[in-house]
Amino acid sequence: MNRILFTEAEVDKGHMIEVSDHRAVHMLKVLHVEVGQLVRIGIINGPIGDAEVVGIDAGQVTLNPVWGDLPLASSLSLLLALPRPKVLKRLWAPLASLGLNKIIITNAEKVERNYFDTHWLEPENYQPLLVAGLVQAGDTLLPEVIIRRRFKPFIEDELDTLIPDSRRLLAHPRTGRHFRDLQPDKNELLLAVGPEGGWSEFEVDLLQHHQFQAVSAGSRILRTDVACVALLTLAGELARIDS
Repeated sequence: MNRILFTEAEVDKGHMIEVSDHRAVHMLKVLHVEVGQLVRIGIINGPIGDAEVVGIDAGQVTLNPVWGDLPLASSLSLLLALPRPKVLKRLWAPLASLGLNKIIITNAEKVERNYFDTHWLEPENYQPLLVAGLVQAGDTLLPEVIIRRRFKPFIEDELDTLIPDSRRLLAHPRTGRHFRDLQPDKNELLLAVGPEGGWSEFEVDLLQHHQFQAVSAGSRILRTDVACVALLTLAGELARIDS
């Protein structure tokens, strides 16, 4: 754990935090904390901070927290055609660790209908994976997850309200400009990544009609989980997530 995270309900500002669950096990068995040592902490969707270990007793760790500021919010969001359920499961934690503002899951012509029946679209199942990604990255801000089964109405009727005045990029291999030729700016950036079979011609035309610029990271066809990480890393440089 690169940052020990707590929910708002677990923390009483100005008071000690007593930890005896898997986080205590990690601190004791992996971090090998000792009294007097500092650990990085945070509140989910809240501030980051540091805490001094002030007590260790029978598997319980007592922390004295000092809270700081909220992390900077990301200006990068993802529009993702729903991948296979086992791929979606693998993606949740990496997507959170990459520092996204919004994750929009949508349909596409080459998405199997039964994919939307997966339990990995249910908050109680994907939320712990998002938190695991935040822990890894040392962040506290959960991305907002939005699920839309109807692609065309979402693009035509909702997108401009949801993410107005954004720079929009459409990942489309062997077409458009290469990521390396694009210039960074500080506008909100929305990256659209299609299914492993690719966007249909209709979907590409619709997205381009709504100000998506086709960009490529090369001619290789990648699996969705690999493509998302690679493309979001490139897009993150354009969005200047860490600035």
